[in-house]
Amino acid sequence: SILNSPPIRHPSANHQPVPSAAEQAIAIAIMASNPPTKRARTNGDDSSPKNQPSGTEEKFLEANLDPITPNVLTRSKDLAAAYRAAQPYPHGMIHDFCKEGFMEEILSELKNNSKVTFKETDLFRVYQSVDLGNLQDGSELAEKMPALVKLKSAIYSPEYRAFIECITGLEPGTLTDEVDCAANCHARGCHLLCHDDVIGTRKVSYIIYLTDPTPVWTNEDGGRLELYEAIAENGDESRCVPGALPVKTILPEFNSMAYFVVQPGVSFHSVQEVFCDRPRLSIQGWYHAKESPEQIENATLQRLKSMDKGEDTEGGFEPLAISNKVTPESNGECEGENNSLRQDDRSFLGKYINAAYLTDESMDEMRKRFEEESSVKLRHFLLEEWNAKINGAFVKEDERDKLGKDRPVLDYHVGINDRWKAVGPAHKQRFLQYEPKDEVPVDDNDSNLGAGEYLHHLRQTVFQSAAFGRWLGWISSLGFPLGQRGKIRRFRPGHDYTVAHYGVLTTNAVLDATLCFCAGDGKQCAFDEETNELIGSDDDAMWESGDIGGFECYIAADESGEDQGPDAEYDDEDDTKLLSVSAGNNTLSLVYRDPGTMRFVKYVSAAAPSSRWDIALEYDVQPDDTYDESDRDDE
Repeated sequence: SILNSPPIRHPSANHQPVPSAAEQAIAIAIMASNPPTKRARTNGDDSSPKNQPSGTEEKFLEANLDPITPNVLTRSKDLAAAYRAAQPYPHGMIHDFCKEGFMEEILSELKNNSKVTFKETDLFRVYQSVDLGNLQDGSELAEKMPALVKLKSAIYSPEYRAFIECITGLEPGTLTDEVDCAANCHARGCHLLCHDDVIGTRKVSYIIYLTDPTPVWTNEDGGRLELYEAIAENGDESRCVPGALPVKTILPEFNSMAYFVVQPGVSFHSVQEVFCDRPRLSIQGWYHAKESPEQIENATLQRLKSMDKGEDTEGGFEPLAISNKVTPESNGECEGENNSLRQDDRSFLGKYINAAYLTDESMDEMRKRFEEESSVKLRHFLLEEWNAKINGAFVKEDERDKLGKDRPVLDYHVGINDRWKAVGPAHKQRFLQYEPKDEVPVDDNDSNLGAGEYLHHLRQTVFQSAAFGRWLGWISSLGFPLGQRGKIRRFRPGHDYTVAHYGVLTTNAVLDATLCFCAGDGKQCAFDEETNELIGSDDDAMWESGDIGGFECYIAADESGEDQGPDAEYDDEDDTKLLSVSAGNNTLSLVYRDPGTMRFVKYVSAAAPSSRWDIALEYDVQPDDTYDESDRDDE
């Protein structure tokens, strides 16, 4: 594979994304946080006739499921009714889950006796702590965490499993005694993207929240559990996907338990990014059944790994224009005139592209680097006058929408209008795509158009031109492209991303050309090994660090077909990363992508200094090395 050359990574890939010092800092933050304030009970002592336990509820009470609040066990009918009626799919929430003061003991034990491990993939960013499945009675760690052991014993007891079966409508005896849960910490910037939780024999998913109630956790703090409606895929009711946007959210209320039956292609949910400095602590786990659920082939994990190559590409390739005026005619490859860069090409491209990239010397250098590394990153690609117009437009739009710079916008519809459409489904991607209503003419005097209009103009005028095709053919050594396809995208801070999946694999190699715009000067930052910091503008350093996302990552697809087990989705210690391209203003990245390579744009954090805007194109390249150096100029 041509991508076997040494990868080019952003600094966060060469140095750990979150250094050990940051891990220690978050652990210290958890340890130093004030213990939760006890709050008054509002329903624990209600013994009115209407709340007297039924026979089934008396059975649960007799089990003495300490530390679970007895009041919880007397409300099975109400909980079951609320669960059945919940939308967008059945789910429930138990408030005041454990007896007063018990969750404070859990917090104290976690703070004093557990370590956190940072994990990050395209799907999540989280600090993982104690795996309760490994918390064995009599072990040294168990002796230090008696409250946690007590909670684990209670929630996985036969009696409480029967209670869960009762309130979720499962047949008695469905749930096994398998223990599968861990303590997690979502600090500022942490998140978990949309999925349905279906792996192996998981049957019921639950989250016990340990977030400090003082001050009260609010929507502005983030970290909400987000639920998605399942919609028919291409009209096929038997195969559903999540919508692009959540339809319901649940706050992580202290001492509460959220739960739902895991259903392939139905139980879509995510964890919103945490926007505050307080940790969102929780115990996340599952109850298992004896067998995998029916229709497991419709689960998100199976779907993402079993797609046909090219299933989610942007459609067929369209030919480039035969001349510098964009026309739908033949690209002219049969006559060979497109295998040379002409002087009029340089004149045309010089109206848009930095002259430094059009000289013989620079083109030779770029070609050599691309041949060696299969990729090249060209900063300050467009002339400054075009960069200034686009920057002015997107700054206005980000300010209008109040996006970026640690300004989380809770409205999922922000930025969506008749031209910018939300693209899903959410288990694969979410971003805004520009769809022009009418062709808007753009000339050198235009200064009040939106970012979408400018980017669309560049795509139509420059990137689909024969002149650019000939320039691209020379730089890449791949000859004049046979066609192109792509889209104009906006990744909103605190909202948008793409996920690596098999549907983006191609049957043949392609040349990715992505022109990115974002806050910053677009300059390469230097790395100071003594201070372990990036030196450059604040915005450029933020993008290059990788901590706020927005970078495009290329990874090798695992085509072995082997089941890697339930822990595979949390495994970030793999060796499949090939290349990572940080977002940079007015920067064109060219990457040769073979059929075994997937790519994704990492979730853009609300802390990012701006949206990430780009023209993302794929060029269909010639299979053979037919481009001769003597064809460079035909003057």
